[in-house]
Amino acid sequence: MVTEVPAVNGGEGRVDTAAEFDEFYSVCATRVVRQLVLLTGDAAEAEDVTQEAFERAWLRWSTVRDLESPEAWVRTVSRRLAVSRWRRMRNASVAWRRHGPPVEQPELDPDHVALIAALAMLPRAQRVSIVLHHLADLSVAEVAEETGASVSAVKQQLVRGRAALAGLLSECPPVATRERALVHRTEEL
Repeated sequence: MVTEVPAVNGGEGRVDTAAEFDEFYSVCATRVVRQLVLLTGDAAEAEDVTQEAFERAWLRWSTVRDLESPEAWVRTVSRRLAVSRWRRMRNASVAWRRHGPPVEQPELDPDHVALIAALAMLPRAQRVSIVLHHLADLSVAEVAEETGASVSAVKQQLVRGRAALAGLLSECPPVATRERALVHRTEEL
């Protein structure tokens, strides 16, 4: 698809810029991708860096088209992009190995999971107030300062949030209570 762009140099002997670039792309793109596949060993990576290089060529087309070999420019940019990506991946891998395996996190107990689920059901303001006040141990004034709300608004959010949490958590009794109820039910059988 050729985009309508005014001709360069008043149309005298110069082809439409977009049409000129489209022609360049159609002639060179497959060849550059094949070369980059051989350099990177990865067809998807080669397509990505080639596409990005052609995007950069389009943005600088007025300069790139006048080079001795615009295809060489695109190929060089593609190669440099591939090397940059490879370096980023290598550096990330080195950093990952340096820090060692991730610290194993203990599994959450079911009561903790229920609390997280109940907090997620609260309106944002209530959830933030409860987490900052009860779990981060901030005073009501500190919560108000951090959230930009007034002290009375934070107190109101805490009252409403606690009431909502109590209702949500009573719907899902703690695990120990559920297990005792299950034991009693099985003893009745």
